[in-house]
Amino acid sequence: MAFGDRKPQKEESSSPKTIEINAEMNGSLTFKDPVDLKINGLFTGSLDVRGTLTVGTRAQVEANINGDNVIISGRVKGNVSVSKLLTLLPTAVLHGDIHAPKLNIVEGAVFQGVCHMSVQETGEWMDVPALSRYLEIDEKAIWDLVNSGKIPVVREGDALKFERVQIDNWAASGMVH
Repeated sequence: MAFGDRKPQKEESSSPKTIEINAEMNGSLTFKDPVDLKINGLFTGSLDVRGTLTVGTRAQVEANINGDNVIISGRVKGNVSVSKLLTLLPTAVLHGDIHAPKLNIVEGAVFQGVCHMSVQETGEWMDVPALSRYLEIDEKAIWDLVNSGKIPVVREGDALKFERVQIDNWAASGMVH
């Protein structure tokens, strides 16, 4: 093959990267950019995924999950918050609370917990670390705002959740100090 016969390299696409985990992992995974993440093994910790998270049939996850779209066909113990759609497939077992604007539970799936359906479908929920990154202020400042009652927050047991729309409105009102 001559130099002039080389095929042009494909441009990188803007589609989400695909990551598959087939091992045992402990820790916290956070993705700011969209990814397609599939967990097939054991995972313990926390997951914050932009894009789609799939929990495979043989997967066992013990974590609180935040994401855009989550598809579960394995076992999950922990709360699941999604900004778009949560799907529980026939082999899914979920022990934890759900926060989702859209929910699809297929016959055969097991769900034990409380389900909260968002009134506003565009709502996206954040925890303290995610809000800290979003507002670009440290977590201590977030806690100070929460403790002084100066920021809109939803308390669920020991967990704090912040809805992006409410935070945007709060920030636009000039209440950020």
